[in-house]
Amino acid sequence: MQYRLLGRSGLKVPALSFGTGTFGGTGEFFSKWGTTDVTDAKRLVDICLDAGLNFFDTADVYSAGASEEILGQAIKGRRDRVLISTKATFSMGNGPNDKGSSRFHLVQALDASLRRLGTDHVDLYFMHGYDALTPVDETLRALDDMVRAGKVRYIGCSNFSGWHAMKSLATSERYGLARYVAYQGYYSLIGRDYEWELMPLALEQGLGTMVWSPLGWGRLTGKIRRGQKPEKGRIQSGGAPGGPIVDDEYLYGVVDALDVVAKETGKTVPQVALNWLLQRPTVSNVVIGARNEEQLRANLGALGWNLSAEHVSLLDAASQRTPIYPYWHQRDFNERNPKPTTW
Repeated sequence: MQYRLLGRSGLKVPALSFGTGTFGGTGEFFSKWGTTDVTDAKRLVDICLDAGLNFFDTADVYSAGASEEILGQAIKGRRDRVLISTKATFSMGNGPNDKGSSRFHLVQALDASLRRLGTDHVDLYFMHGYDALTPVDETLRALDDMVRAGKVRYIGCSNFSGWHAMKSLATSERYGLARYVAYQGYYSLIGRDYEWELMPLALEQGLGTMVWSPLGWGRLTGKIRRGQKPEKGRIQSGGAPGGPIVDDEYLYGVVDALDVVAKETGKTVPQVALNWLLQRPTVSNVVIGARNEEQLRANLGALGWNLSAEHVSLLDAASQRTPIYPYWHQRDFNERNPKPTTW
């Protein structure tokens, strides 16, 4: 396993972490992700630890807390061997304060997560989304208190706009509060919007990126190709609601390029797509999911090798899109406003 520093922190994390959104399967939405129970979860954790993958990502909202509960039972007796990240902000009840990033909600949310996980601390605590109704300094002061109390080791943000993240970082600096060290966001070969603003921000401010849905909401599993309907599964059954709309021809063009590279490298389409991400600037960790042992072992095959420069260029070209304004305009001023090489 390859380990990397998480942003501007001293914490080393494996290049891959395991996302537990498939644990539990409570409710109509999450039941389409997966229904992994405790027995199967323990087996998946065993495989991860054997491979050196010791980082597990969850959230309180995943299956209404069931994901955290199952993960807690799966790691019982070996908490000292693992890193855990979880998240708060989204709704966990019907009350007016059962959501958001207020001090009131975060204190309750963290204590509830710790109980479900069966631990006294989490290693990384994410704000799952930006709460515009709560002052940024209130959120960060609450998180800073949690860090000082030893309940949280590091903090991060997820799904923030660039200005959301920068406002938070500036507030931490102004008041000497705990600082976000990680950004968890969507990034894939068919979803490269992250590169336009968030990647330059992460480079400049030292945020380590944890990528979620690295296979483009299941579209880069190799099951979707030109003129071929997806096999029976989560995508076909509508198990990816809320995902970004992707033009068919664009998707097929990217998959065509992935097929070429997969054939030349002897790897699978998902392994190539994951390996491409692992070579991108700012990416500290890619969150992989799996509903069974076969999927997990296949995803672990993305490690231990690197795409050639030629293969990276082929994939870059197939997946490149013109950025929205003002980013396409800024391309003309690279000598004064340098961008990541991905541009």
